[in-house]
Amino acid sequence: MEKGNSIKLFEDKKIRSAWNEEEEEWYFSVVDVIDVLTDSANPTDYLKKLRKRDTLLGDYIGTNCPQVAMTTETGKQRKTLAANTTQLFRIIQSIPSKKAEPFKLWLAEVAKQRLDQLQDPELSIEQAMTDYKRLGYSDNWINQRLKSIEIRKNLTDEWKRLGLEEGVEFATLTDIIYKTWAGKTAKEYKKFKDLKKENLRDNMTNKELVLNMLAELSTKEISETTNPESFPEHKDVARRGGNIAKEARMKLEAETGRKVVSPLNAKSIRSIENGKKEIQDSEE
Repeated sequence: MEKGNSIKLFEDKKIRSAWNEEEEEWYFSVVDVIDVLTDSANPTDYLKKLRKRDTLLGDYIGTNCPQVAMTTETGKQRKTLAANTTQLFRIIQSIPSKKAEPFKLWLAEVAKQRLDQLQDPELSIEQAMTDYKRLGYSDNWINQRLKSIEIRKNLTDEWKRLGLEEGVEFATLTDIIYKTWAGKTAKEYKKFKDLKKENLRDNMTNKELVLNMLAELSTKEISETTNPESFPEHKDVARRGGNIAKEARMKLEAETGRKVVSPLNAKSIRSIENGKKEIQDSEE
């Protein structure tokens, strides 16, 4: 059903979503919505209690809300309870929250934006830029991040062309690429940056983004040239693509004496960028 996963932001909190092309509707993770509306320490448990307390709601969710594959914090695809805009309006009625009305307006706007973006794809890029700016990222970082999204999509499109499926296979190849050029799997990389649910690439520095783009671009180009058939062959291509970025990383580190793979995360990156801006403003 779902043709593409993405993250939506409501008051700087992330809500996983999937677009249903046939219905032309967004489906949102119900647990994520519960999280932003209630600030519960355990939104999954909150939802269970809510369904028991409101039996009509429980029956409604069981009948109408599907399980939809969405990306977890570890990058894997897992089924999660999801609801479209109409279904969420019903669920929200049973949640005592001051954020309910603003959230309804946000839902309506998200739905409208998607329909507008189908008519004009450039609007998707503009929305992403707006979201990142709202989170405090610099224009330079945003440009790099948007380019990295494009290159990642080109690579995953190549994997799909050759018959690979999202989930375990994509995650395995991605880990090989990370491990080869950065020396860490995605899980190790996130731990190094002291991340939990946060997106790894949203917490990369400019240098890390550039080298990861080089690794993924190289992997895609090699794949197009060699057309790997077996999964072991795909693994070999991922290592070769990652190795090109590894060589670039090692040369850059030798020339500068500075490590590329950094423990900096989004909070520290934005702090540094804001500090630079303050210095520049004071010098003008």
